[in-house]
Amino acid sequence: MLLNPFCPFTTARVVALRATVLLLLTLLIKAKVRITVFSALGFLLLTLQTLLFLALAGGAAALYATQQRRPSAAV
Repeated sequence: MLLNPFCPFTTARVVALRATVLLLLTLLIKAKVRITVFSALGFLLLTLQTLLFLALAGGAAALYATQQRRPSAAV
């Protein structure tokens, strides 16, 4: 960047604007990464919850089926 000695305020403004744009881009990239990571984490937890639910439902169904097969005591 060429510095114009006759316009020091203009140069300072350009440098400040570049710093601001760099800061905002950094924050935007950080937010995008954070959204992606927590979205993946949420998907992982949803998958785990679904598998646990299916395992519990299958265990309950198997328990119910085994209890139905046993002959009950004659009263």
